[in-house]
Amino acid sequence: MSSPQTIHPIWLRLTHWVNVIAVLILVMSGWRIYNASPIFFFRIPDSITLGGWLAGALLWHFAAMWILAINGIIYILLNIFSGRIVYKFFPIHPAEVLHDFRAALRGKLAHADVRQYNSLQKLAYLFVVLDLIVLVLSGLVLWKPVQFPLLRELMGDYDSARIVHFVCMGLLVAFTVVHLVMVALVPRTLIAMLRGR
Repeated sequence: MSSPQTIHPIWLRLTHWVNVIAVLILVMSGWRIYNASPIFFFRIPDSITLGGWLAGALLWHFAAMWILAINGIIYILLNIFSGRIVYKFFPIHPAEVLHDFRAALRGKLAHADVRQYNSLQKLAYLFVVLDLIVLVLSGLVLWKPVQFPLLRELMGDYDSARIVHFVCMGLLVAFTVVHLVMVALVPRTLIAMLRGR
């Protein structure tokens, strides 16, 4: 009897779970920071925020920011140098994305082989990586607007960077909700992310 094939190497699983913790801290502390000076007409319920008050939330946010940035760099470099980024995420064909999207709407999206990503998964995972990069860059503008004037200008200005940061956070939360729903529908994917096989 052959041993189960490794689907996710240990480095991928570690960076994934570190990312989960960092993103959870960043989102919850970010909501508390947002509440201190809302840019839209609503506030986030304090019961789902982290930090207790603005200064506490900022401490949590900055600590998790470093974890996310360092972990993200490790993840991207390992994906590039292992070649995983090429064989897992590419190619993506628009026709396949449309086909898989229609199948998903009908509840017929295939997940027979958890070793292979379908075109929607490829697109979603590439999207979330880009979203996190924009979150980090817009966060740099909010943290050090004078030291990163080019980034600030690329985002319009400081207030525009706040909107970019918040919208990207919202997109990240939306991705996470869909991701968790898909994990609930295909629990083998969670086992593979925990055990690697």
